[in-house]
Amino acid sequence: MDLLYGIHSVEEALRAGRRSFDHVIVARERRDNFDAHSASRIERLVALCHERGVRVRTELREQLTQMAGTAAHQGVVALVRPQELLTLEDLYEPLPPRLGARQEAPRRLILALDGVEDPQNLGALLRVADGAGVDGVVMTERRAAPLSPVAIKASAGASEHLRIARVVNLVRALEQLKARNLWIIGLDERGTEDYDHFDFTGDCVLVLGREGAGLHELTRKTCDHLLRIPMSGGVSSLNVSAAGAVVLYEAFRQRRMGTGPARDAQAGASKPKKQKGLGS
Repeated sequence: MDLLYGIHSVEEALRAGRRSFDHVIVARERRDNFDAHSASRIERLVALCHERGVRVRTELREQLTQMAGTAAHQGVVALVRPQELLTLEDLYEPLPPRLGARQEAPRRLILALDGVEDPQNLGALLRVADGAGVDGVVMTERRAAPLSPVAIKASAGASEHLRIARVVNLVRALEQLKARNLWIIGLDERGTEDYDHFDFTGDCVLVLGREGAGLHELTRKTCDHLLRIPMSGGVSSLNVSAAGAVVLYEAFRQRRMGTGPARDAQAGASKPKKQKGLGS
């Protein structure tokens, strides 16, 4: 069994319906230890559990802290079956319609993580990915943060709604996605093109690297394009979760509007210049 904690994490897992719940535990003394808003949210969560047929029991707050290994559980802990992660092939399945997305010929936007190790960064990126309409996330099995209770809580439960695939070799996975006619776009401070000059309206994969070190060399060489975020201060780059948010929401903006930036004076925004490197 896996353990989830935090109101958002447990509530979103219930709403997503992808997990099988054993039971949910709530703090017995919640009305004395939480503000009125939090206590009300817990009561609504308990009602949702009853609606979904999930058993609920109460324990002392200290017991929940011991189970979760942290006091940040917000008075809620759940025991659930492990989340079923997908394979890369599963991401090729037809896309479900998304609110606000263009319905004709939907284009894929996939996020690939090249060894993000901090669970807080992982959770923040998953939260952004869900909000920005990412269609799938590719993570490596080794030398990367697992989808732990810390990461799930940091995602505010968004991880429960995402299609997440685990792969052994990211470079091989990117090559397979490239063969499916997806652009492989790396974000790197040594990139040669500003992120907001790139057209994200087609099928593409955004690749984010490790904290501090960035993309692995082989990953960088696999990318069709390397983008950068221009910086005007004394620091040369943003934290990976902040950088991911900047670029993913630019991609979301373009895809929602249905047009990318002008690639040249003749083509204009609606017909970008042919980009080199696809399938190479």
